[in-house]
Amino acid sequence: MAAVTAEEPLRARREEVESVVIRFAGDSGDGVQITGSQFTDTTAQAGNDLATFPDFPAEIRAPAGTTFGVSAFQINFGARSIATAGDEPDVLVAFNPAALKVNLNEIHPGGLIILDSGTFSARNLDKAGFENNPLEDDTLEKHRSLKIDISKLTLESVKQFGLTSKEGLRCKNFWTLGLVYWLYGRDRTPTTDWLKQKFASRPEIADANIAALNAGHAFAETAEMPGEISSYIVPPAELEPGVYRNVTGTDGLAWGLLAGSQLAGLKLMFCSYPITPASSLLHTLARLKHYDVVTFQAEDEIAAVCSAIGASYTGAIGVTSSSGPGVALKGEAIGLAISTELPLIIVNSQRAGPSTGLPTKTEQSDLYQSVYGRNADSPLVVLASRSPSDCFEVGIEAVRLATKYMTPVIVLTDGYIANAAEPWRIPDMADYPPFPVEFHTETEGFHPFMRDPDTLARPWVKPGTPALEHRIGGIEKAYDSGHISYDAENHQKMTDTRAAKINNIANDIPQQTVEDGTEGGKLAVVGWGSTYGPITRAVGNLRAEGCDVSHIHLRHIWPMPSNLADLLGKYERILVPEMNTGQLVTILRGEHLVPAIGLNQVNGQPFKISTIEAAILEQLES
Repeated sequence: MAAVTAEEPLRARREEVESVVIRFAGDSGDGVQITGSQFTDTTAQAGNDLATFPDFPAEIRAPAGTTFGVSAFQINFGARSIATAGDEPDVLVAFNPAALKVNLNEIHPGGLIILDSGTFSARNLDKAGFENNPLEDDTLEKHRSLKIDISKLTLESVKQFGLTSKEGLRCKNFWTLGLVYWLYGRDRTPTTDWLKQKFASRPEIADANIAALNAGHAFAETAEMPGEISSYIVPPAELEPGVYRNVTGTDGLAWGLLAGSQLAGLKLMFCSYPITPASSLLHTLARLKHYDVVTFQAEDEIAAVCSAIGASYTGAIGVTSSSGPGVALKGEAIGLAISTELPLIIVNSQRAGPSTGLPTKTEQSDLYQSVYGRNADSPLVVLASRSPSDCFEVGIEAVRLATKYMTPVIVLTDGYIANAAEPWRIPDMADYPPFPVEFHTETEGFHPFMRDPDTLARPWVKPGTPALEHRIGGIEKAYDSGHISYDAENHQKMTDTRAAKINNIANDIPQQTVEDGTEGGKLAVVGWGSTYGPITRAVGNLRAEGCDVSHIHLRHIWPMPSNLADLLGKYERILVPEMNTGQLVTILRGEHLVPAIGLNQVNGQPFKISTIEAAILEQLES
């Protein structure tokens, strides 16, 4: 008989569940994002699959206790494959009344709400918009609730460290984290190690947070919990063998761009101007100087993109990034890169709304801008990543296409992808074939716009190459010499050639495949970008019930895969969920004459699985 471990009696008392969705919510100063990140790291080390959704307020520092200052972090983790951060939380941790007010309607009936009752003062209730105290009326009757004076218990747990009351209250997120760790059988060691490293210069702060963490865990373990509140265990997921780490979309894209530049044998020059939510890419790449990455924070968007173009002219791979408003400012310079036919990568981390809009919320509204949004006929390549880990692959592909075809490439992510996290199986770079750039050095017959007969790409010449002095610029060039030309027929030929170069890339990208389902049938759900998670889960759920529905997801937006029209023609109906008012629908109808139908959402939040399921069923039943 096998020996009984000390952990087995604990497991026997716990209810086993396949997956759980937890949302932490509170003021920006409550450490909500740190709490969620620490729970995420610990959960990853426990072997669960997971997906996260950090949700930030737009205000840098909204008045404490107000609803528009609420920050949230949602994590969906489980023993099965996790595709989204979850539709509805099973657990809501609300650090104050405002967090409860904002999120109460999101948690499903019967879900658990953990509340810091010490914050439910008359003043805080008024700021949150509660007429009555929800702890004392029937507001929470549809849910299980755990009302604890977390603030008071936190101060008691850290009083030995001589902190001020304000400093002590900052530890309440770790007290709460300790409680949640106990509920779901999480190990505290990774968090205590992180605290010791984070506050190495102030060990009293580290010790106080560790004490709060342990106190919250001990409270949960020893308190007489209400009978309807259980403790749980979520078994590890069956993941493909390998070495894993958590990765955000920002991490994945930064490493993908770096890997692509190394596969091409080039230096990476990243030029950017800060803007939410794109700024984090600059922060990440700035830490990679030891990999021959050069970063430059410019004084404005135009300077950033022009600097990147200059870097590409000198023989590096120039990269710039922004969100929709900043990409609009870069538009003229992107046209210059198209005219000069230099490789350039533009990362657009999309956010919600025109102008300033909702800068911390997610949307997919820059597809028109990416495909069409420049003056004149100015084609370029447009790629879209589907998830944080997919950003790595898209980053490599962007470098490959930009350098092979001497063209700008726009990479579309969004606020959700940039900040969300998921487990990523670290790849073996030996599996990626190099695509080294060969700079032109042959002098015979040279002019700067002579073309490769297969790719139609012009030669890439480093400035200073002997006998290959040349000039390029935004004025139209003569096809046969590269000199400035105002000839009407020449402009027609150059316009047609630039378009043909981009269109021919369709023959150098993978054929479009079906993610889930069959090639043909009643309904295809076509998506792009971060709708991948909810679409794949919705289609998978309904296929398990016998529905004739398939999922197609696009990475190459422009040009589109050469077989896409034929593939879409095999379905009776096409449904396109997008976080915009129907931009991919317009492109599919215009390019392939397919009767695509839009499912559109522009509320700054990702799609829920249930929303897509309902739309699929409506299409199948109509």
